[in-house]
Amino acid sequence: MTENLSSCDECPEGRVRDASGRCVMPEVTFASFILSLNTSALYHMGELPHPETGQRIVDRELAKHTIDTLALLAYKTQGNLDPDENELLTRILYELKIRFVKLS
Repeated sequence: MTENLSSCDECPEGRVRDASGRCVMPEVTFASFILSLNTSALYHMGELPHPETGQRIVDRELAKHTIDTLALLAYKTQGNLDPDENELLTRILYELKIRFVKLS
């Protein structure tokens, strides 16, 4: 489902304009998926505030689960990613593990 808005209106949160000016969801890529999981892990580690309340909540179990999901993706996609995707996943996984250890 897309939303047609005049060119002066902004798209609803999470949507972007396509070439024809319609508000659509952004393209799903491996990088955007990895970055989404990264954001989720950071949120669960209390590094990012809740968008509506501004509160920072720490849930180690959910943070660990998200990091474990990224580790599983790294293992299952080994040898099948392009160099940029591999670098992104490797760096994010490393950074999240370091942050998680500091949190603990």
